[in-house]
Amino acid sequence: MNARLLDADWRSACGALSGGERPLWLDDDDEDNPPDAPALPHGQGLCARGVGVRAGISTLLQAVDLQLAPGEVGAILGPNGAGKSTLLSVLAGLRAPDTGHMALNGQAVTPATVHQLARHRAVLPQETAVAFDFRVQDVVQLGRYPHHLQPARDEAAIVQAAMAATGVAAMADRSLASLSGGERARVQLARVMAQIWEPGADGAPRWLLLDEPTAALDLRHQHETLGTVQRWARGQGVGVLAVLHDPNLALRYADRVWVLDGGVLQASGHPARVLRPALVQRVWQVRASTVRAADGVPQLLIAADVPPHPPGKEKT
Repeated sequence: MNARLLDADWRSACGALSGGERPLWLDDDDEDNPPDAPALPHGQGLCARGVGVRAGISTLLQAVDLQLAPGEVGAILGPNGAGKSTLLSVLAGLRAPDTGHMALNGQAVTPATVHQLARHRAVLPQETAVAFDFRVQDVVQLGRYPHHLQPARDEAAIVQAAMAATGVAAMADRSLASLSGGERARVQLARVMAQIWEPGADGAPRWLLLDEPTAALDLRHQHETLGTVQRWARGQGVGVLAVLHDPNLALRYADRVWVLDGGVLQASGHPARVLRPALVQRVWQVRASTVRAADGVPQLLIAADVPPHPPGKEKT
């Protein structure tokens, strides 16, 4: 037997098959891409195994596995209705799965433990409506609430630093209602960054879970936002997991990707190995070809797929 396994998360668990056979990984013949991350030390990382979610007779997620290390940027991709936001909500502990389990920093993640996670895990949902017309600075300060019993030495400085990191410091005294949709999105990003701005006393890795953080942003701010969280991950060891719609953003900023379609994990691993034209066409039903940007990052040229020509008719 020769097993062809796609999900590189299983390299450490499947170093050898029964009988001493060596697994044949799909990317073994690809020398242009860096190797996957090593196995996580015990008690670290964001891990999910066999996650399944149902809604009535519908299956929203089916046996999804995921593993992300502190300091990495991960991206969940897929077409509308693929289960991306459902998976993120389960990983965040906001929704209980019907099957499978999750762990964060070695501890089980369930809705009952959400309050315990808030000091080192922040979540940015798609919808972030604010009940009152707060100032920008007030909204960002809300991110510090989980620390109100044990505040940092300079809470005000953390709020200012988070606003500066997302480019909204100059708007600190403006009403949230006076901002554009993109500006409000950056304020909310500052809020969740402020929530986990400093390492905790226990030294546990910090985690930032983002549901479509670039949806309301123009092209410049899409790249600035993902560049900011990527640098934060690299420099501070923060694990970042984001739901994205644009494969090109994942190719540029993510270390690992998971592609969902119909609630089923289609592929996972290094972006350049996973986000290839054949998979993009199959999952998103668009035509794609790979090019290299000037800095060497692979990018996809995408066009609408041409429907098959009806049989029995000649092209004109």
